[in-house]
Amino acid sequence: MKKLLLGLSLACTLPMAAQSLPDSTDMFFRHLELKEVMVTGALGDMKMKESPMPITILKAKELRELPSTNLIDAIARQPGVAQITTGSGISKPVIRGLGYNRIVVVNDGIRQEGQQWGDEHGIEIDANEVGTVEILKGPASLMYGSDAMGGVLVFKSQPVLPEGSIKGNLNAEYQTNNGLLGGSFNLAGNQKGLIWDARYSEKHAHAYKNRYDGYVPNSQFDERAFSAKLGLMREWGYSHLKFGYYNVNPSIVEGERDTLTGALASEGEKEKTYCHGLPYQRVYHYKAVSETFVGLNSGHLKLVFGYQQNRRKEYEESADEYGMYLQLHTLNYDVRYVTEERAGWKFSTGLNGMGQKSLNLGEEFLIPDYGLVDVGVFATASKSLNRWDLSGGLRFDHRYLDSKGLTEEGEERFVDFKRHFNGVTGSVGATYELTERIGLKINLARGYRAPNISELASNGEHEGSLRYEIGNRNFSPETSWQADFGFDFATEHLELQGAFFANRIQDYIYLHRIDSVIEPDLMTFEYAQGDALLWGFEAGLDFHPFHALHFGASFSYVNAQLLHQPEEMRYLPMTPAPRLSADVKYELSHDAKVFNNAYVAIQADWYWRQDHCFSAYGTETTTPSYLLLGLSAGSDVLLKGKKIAELHLMVDNLTDVCYQDHLSRLKYADLNVVTGRRGVFNMGRNVVFRVSIPIG
Repeated sequence: MKKLLLGLSLACTLPMAAQSLPDSTDMFFRHLELKEVMVTGALGDMKMKESPMPITILKAKELRELPSTNLIDAIARQPGVAQITTGSGISKPVIRGLGYNRIVVVNDGIRQEGQQWGDEHGIEIDANEVGTVEILKGPASLMYGSDAMGGVLVFKSQPVLPEGSIKGNLNAEYQTNNGLLGGSFNLAGNQKGLIWDARYSEKHAHAYKNRYDGYVPNSQFDERAFSAKLGLMREWGYSHLKFGYYNVNPSIVEGERDTLTGALASEGEKEKTYCHGLPYQRVYHYKAVSETFVGLNSGHLKLVFGYQQNRRKEYEESADEYGMYLQLHTLNYDVRYVTEERAGWKFSTGLNGMGQKSLNLGEEFLIPDYGLVDVGVFATASKSLNRWDLSGGLRFDHRYLDSKGLTEEGEERFVDFKRHFNGVTGSVGATYELTERIGLKINLARGYRAPNISELASNGEHEGSLRYEIGNRNFSPETSWQADFGFDFATEHLELQGAFFANRIQDYIYLHRIDSVIEPDLMTFEYAQGDALLWGFEAGLDFHPFHALHFGASFSYVNAQLLHQPEEMRYLPMTPAPRLSADVKYELSHDAKVFNNAYVAIQADWYWRQDHCFSAYGTETTTPSYLLLGLSAGSDVLLKGKKIAELHLMVDNLTDVCYQDHLSRLKYADLNVVTGRRGVFNMGRNVVFRVSIPIG
């Protein structure tokens, strides 16, 4: 137990110690600090330097320095990460070309379950509450079961305060393009081991604009979030109970245009209203999580239990009456035991899974009612041997799905069926410290994903996606083999990183357009299955010629192909374009009396032309290349040596470029008959102001 408390103490004090180091060694020790961070990777809790899987960690301060409109928008700027967007308020994560149910989102220790198969809504997490984000790239089915074959996003709350302290913060922001107004208030404490934490956040935005479309009608959104935590910290460990509420109300952009003028419907000053137009959604997410950590002489035991309820309503014809109403109930459990390290060996074993029940409570249907049970057991082992760190593990999963039939007006809408899915996954990898400054990583992992309810049984109008969708209840589970190779090189002034991957997926499920018309004015899409191969790489550079100056650059590329298909069906839908990012940052002050840690920075993101698209039946079209520039500045404000505020000013899309991201769903909205341009364009120039005021 003393070793555990010592490790926690070092993890809390190391960042402060690194700040007091001489400038010439600051970058080198910050690199060492990052490598020592404990992460929740494919094999459970381990030091980052020991993980054979590529992992990126973002801190709350880094997120505040990014000009984003939502949480995933900020994370998508990292190498190998992209986002599927619907306007400025809705983003879904994509890692190395895989998204939706192939990415697991973990928040408060449990996997977030909010009908993530849909693409007209984001993830239900308050960005203000996030303390760190761990981005795990590659199959992590070993620890998280089905759906984690593309990667994992782990969102962790702000750390527990030291004994005897009460602190809080007040955050506020404003964005010029869509008039976004946001605020968050937090207060937390730790008194004699009794910990508590409460936060309330709110955000409102009107329609966004760009030079081609003007204001985009019905792109406004608002969100509210509240969370509260109560717990105990004792010598034996800790126990926390947390409650969360999240509500987001995004309007749905339909992109309809006047057939004579080409103008978007309802275009004009009234689009600057913060009130909702039709159609729109109301999404509510409720959550209660219990987490207990018990330190034992031989290791530690961790138990996490959670309940989530997701309510998703779509209002189409009237603001007072919903058409579609999906209600999802989820029970999560995760029990794992981890041994102490002895003679370089460390073992863990566990049991986790979930139970779900989904109900249709509206008058319109896309998926049937269903029940689901997931059970998974796993065991892992790791060994430190001189310069080697070896790790591996095995897991078995079973999913039972019970889908309910439905007859509507004498016609069978959904068929009653039951399915059982089994999956065996594993991972084996190694890291090797070639020299004090060079590290190598290699990993081989098998992933598994059972088909989701939308892929198996959807049969209806997907209002937010402007299409009619058809599933296939005979689909097999997806399985994959992925190989990763990575390296990192660090000196006092330079850090280089690279990662190469190849991912072979059997029975890959994808959605594509067909010629049939079931509902007028709606495109018809159906799910299909085939083998796929994804390969690519990420590379990054971080250069500090001296303490005040920083150069950074990264490049991401993924090639995603369907095997044994004709040319127009050769590439997987929704594959991110290659991206080169670069930034230059200069610190204006250090240890100043008033404006401390002040900086200015310039960023550039070059997106290559993406012509690797699924062109059959007009499912996708080529996306031209474009360059986005940004400026940012920030500073801490001190009064009598005490930090009283943190200020940030950012300009995104500085040159007001009109562009369409290849993963924007609005790219395929109506044709502008006057200009010949199809779809709605992304947000234009946006100036972001943020202030954070510490309390206590």
